[in-house]
Amino acid sequence: MSSSTIYALSTVYGKSGVAVIRISGEEVLNIISQMTNINIATIKQRHAYFTDIKKKNTQELLDKALVIYFKAPSSFTGEDIAEIQCHGSKAVLSSILNALSEFDNVRLAEPGEFSKRSFYNQKMDLTEAEGLADLIDAETSMQQKYALQQMEGNLRNLYTSWREELVKVLTYLEAFIDFPEEDIPENLSEDILNTVFKVRKDIAKHLQKNNVNERLRNGFRIVIAGETNAGKSSLINALVKRNAVIVSDIAGTTRDAIDINLDMGGYPVIITDTAGIRETENPIERQGIEIAKEKISEADIVIALYDASTNKNSEFKALKDFHGKVFYVANKIDKVSQENQNNIDAKKHIKISAKYNQGIDFLTTAIIETIKDNFSLSSNCLITRIRYRDALEECLKNLEIFNLDKEIELAAEDIRLACRAIGKITGSVEVNEILNNIFGNFCIGK
Repeated sequence: MSSSTIYALSTVYGKSGVAVIRISGEEVLNIISQMTNINIATIKQRHAYFTDIKKKNTQELLDKALVIYFKAPSSFTGEDIAEIQCHGSKAVLSSILNALSEFDNVRLAEPGEFSKRSFYNQKMDLTEAEGLADLIDAETSMQQKYALQQMEGNLRNLYTSWREELVKVLTYLEAFIDFPEEDIPENLSEDILNTVFKVRKDIAKHLQKNNVNERLRNGFRIVIAGETNAGKSSLINALVKRNAVIVSDIAGTTRDAIDINLDMGGYPVIITDTAGIRETENPIERQGIEIAKEKISEADIVIALYDASTNKNSEFKALKDFHGKVFYVANKIDKVSQENQNNIDAKKHIKISAKYNQGIDFLTTAIIETIKDNFSLSSNCLITRIRYRDALEECLKNLEIFNLDKEIELAAEDIRLACRAIGKITGSVEVNEILNNIFGNFCIGK
């Protein structure tokens, strides 16, 4: 890890009332002494000082700001840190950042370098660091909630507990490798097998229940499907409460799939308006229909929409192989007789009028409850990264081939590889090859 002192703007660059510049490293106190009026001999940590910010050589006034000092190791990075809370004009920011660059052994931070130093100084593990990244990117309340839980160490505690159990098994096996004349006692052999079986079962269950958890970061996919003129575009406008797509009585107006991002009950969702599914000779419309079928196959939820004012029954053949949740929704209910409405109720279809906003709240609630039902299965420990899943699958593969009937050295290697796989997630093993990929995705000031 670099010994340079680093600095960066931790807030968005541009015009604002307040901006925060963060500095971390051995030169922090030297910078404070030369750029402010603060006496570093009596400086208090975590105390806000209102002071002039000046250039180190000319003493030219750059701004009046708050300066807070965090003494190592009780700081975010584990190093000395100073935060300058200054005015957020471009001129002020540029002048202070330029002044910092004039110090020896002080440089602009690389993306994610503050968090990277925190990891190296054992202030957080990799799952907590990535939870921090998710919190910064959070756009909905549920993304915020689970990012905070990951930052609090939910995943770290779970994965560390599994790894500790396997390390204990590995310790026993290596002990008997050192003393080959000794046989493993039957009770210890049983304990080892039970431990491995339990960890293997827990990991398999964790993987199985987390099929939907990546959706928390990327969004749950909801596709509105149906025939032409069923009112799909009107429905999506009603759901998002704005004119997001064109509404027309002309069949085939929607030729391509249109994705709309939405916060629905705190969950991120991507609602897709698709081309009306029908037989057509128009090559462009036909291509749109094929895209619609592809979107349906990728969806978590499909809203099968049909025009209830016609006597035509929609067959929704495109849904015959779909394994997700389907809501059959009867639109234009304002044009339907009471008798036909009773028939729709008997089918347990949802009745709406997208044009007059009838039944939209009921449909929205039903969608949110479906997401909750699927989402809650995974408890608070979510596989939010593909690399977590890959590492857990690698661990599980090694545990599945483990047994005590093979040479003990081979059995120990199975456990060793399983431990290493879990360690890749939290950073408990040497993982330099993945660190740059993780921290490189952070913003500069984090």
